[in-house]
Amino acid sequence: MTAEANAGKALTVAVDGTTFARIPIRTRVVMPGDELDPFIREYAAGVVAPGDTLFVTEKIVAITQGRSFPVDEIRPRKLAFFLSKYVTRTPYGIGLGMPETMEMALRECGTLRILFAAAVSAVTKAFGRKGDFYRVAGDKARAIDGPTSGTIPPYNKAVVLGPERPREVAAHLKSLLGGDAEVAVVDINDLGGNILGSTLDRAGERRLVAILKDNPLGQGHESTPLGVVRPA
Repeated sequence: MTAEANAGKALTVAVDGTTFARIPIRTRVVMPGDELDPFIREYAAGVVAPGDTLFVTEKIVAITQGRSFPVDEIRPRKLAFFLSKYVTRTPYGIGLGMPETMEMALRECGTLRILFAAAVSAVTKAFGRKGDFYRVAGDKARAIDGPTSGTIPPYNKAVVLGPERPREVAAHLKSLLGGDAEVAVVDINDLGGNILGSTLDRAGERRLVAILKDNPLGQGHESTPLGVVRPA
């Protein structure tokens, strides 16, 4: 395979004195109804080598689990309209800043948890602290993706929830690939990232976040939902 970096991203990065290659894997668009195993076999099996770490975006895992919902099929409650007004939107994603994504957060996380997160955030924002809403609401809220103009169709008109059982998914994919490479299900964007589940230990997960800090898979139409980290 010939590695080709996404626009504005480097193919290598140095972390803790070691250089790592980040190899994006271009694929077709994952569609509702697709299964993850054949997709991974088709695009990753011939790329991953012993000692590599395959990182898989949480979005394609969630889509293959049936966790993508057309926006026009979501009916937000009044509370979702109210809370979404107070969410800060960024150029990198709408987050919970629209009634439909907030509605899905209420369903995923529970109304009481979202209300508590909103209350904590309102207090701490007054003191200049940011990010407490998602710290309290948790990974399920953080992983919800809303539609943006830079999203590949049909997901520019869909809300995608976070994946279920990401650690189990990572373990299964490691076995599927022969067990010689580690696997991580990641939520990475241009603002930072999280490891939702992996076969790595805690130190390995922290290192992987540092390696992927600049989001080498890109944020828009790159069509690279998979990547490989390899010691250079």
